[in-house]
Amino acid sequence: MNRIALTFAALGTFALSACATAPGPVQVTRFVAPEASARLGEGTIFLAGSGAQDTDSLALMPYKSAVAAQLRALGYTETDRASARQIATVTLERYVQTAEGRRSPVTVGVGGRTGSYGSGVGVGIGINLGGGERDKLGSELSVTIRDAASQANLWEGRADLRVPDNSPLAQAQANAQTLAAALFSDFPGNNGETIEVEVPK
Repeated sequence: MNRIALTFAALGTFALSACATAPGPVQVTRFVAPEASARLGEGTIFLAGSGAQDTDSLALMPYKSAVAAQLRALGYTETDRASARQIATVTLERYVQTAEGRRSPVTVGVGGRTGSYGSGVGVGIGINLGGGERDKLGSELSVTIRDAASQANLWEGRADLRVPDNSPLAQAQANAQTLAAALFSDFPGNNGETIEVEVPK
């Protein structure tokens, strides 16, 4: 597993508290279709939510915005679905990892959807994670880029971050920006490779 460090300029407004437990690295895994690299990072693209996660879900909005910013920086032009040559599907899973290592979905926030987390406007999840060693809030951001005409997958990636519930990175906007920046670092990456992206302390 490769280990790299990344500076998140987008997080300048989210200073980490010295008393908060430092977050772990972001685990990033990516898959690149053969001969797809030349088609990635250019042209028009449409961002969509997947499955039960509404395209307009408030919980997903900061993550879609963060992904869109990264795609624009890579050279994509965001457009409507009808005009897009590629489709990026964004999926978010939120979970709690207990001190004992158990993992369970978070079912709080907008509409009570499993995996939702707050409203994307700085509202905490409002759950009691208990005493003793702190449980961690996990976020897994997944993005699939496919060809709009053939529906063939060109690129898939997922980024997973676990932070204490009192960390500033537990808030939706900072969480989204951190995950998206890690996911698209050194894009498109190597097929099947998992890397660790360090989060600034």
